[in-house]
Amino acid sequence: MKGITAMTEKVRGLSRGVLLSALLALSPLVLAQELAPINVNTANAELLAELPGIGPSRAAAIIEEREANGAFENAEDLTRVSGIGPATVEGLADQVAF
Repeated sequence: MKGITAMTEKVRGLSRGVLLSALLALSPLVLAQELAPINVNTANAELLAELPGIGPSRAAAIIEEREANGAFENAEDLTRVSGIGPATVEGLADQVAF
């Protein structure tokens, strides 16, 4: 019985090691996705809502503004949207693309 228990523990330890290695190998891909800027001129409302300080209602307002008045050329242009001011723009500057 001791031999089976010892072997079971070795298999569990090996399984944990393999799982940890796989997670560590995939972590750069997850970080790259989190760091990729969102293009405000092409993103849908769901993606825009993920930006800090935006949420669903401001995401809809961004889309409405870009459809009514054309593409945004830079982060400052986001102030055309009601409810988005300089502080919000400052927080988004490195997370958006145009």
